[in-house]
Amino acid sequence: MAQRPRKPIPEEERRRVRQIRLAAIVMAATMVLWVAGQFIGGQLGLPVRFAFLLDLAAIAALVWALVVTYWVWKERRRS
Repeated sequence: MAQRPRKPIPEEERRRVRQIRLAAIVMAATMVLWVAGQFIGGQLGLPVRFAFLLDLAAIAALVWALVVTYWVWKERRRS
């Protein structure tokens, strides 16, 4: 069966896809590192202040990913 030729993807859409992919990777990596950090910190008996520091870092990464996702969503609605 013959394949249909693909339409070229505009550069603007490629940039959006890269941004969303990066945001998704950041979200997934943040959750994995946060859970692992909580577990390791508990096993090593680290002080609670380090757990809070890890929590704040995770929140910052997730907020960044949410903002990027919102920007891309808003940009897509405009176009």
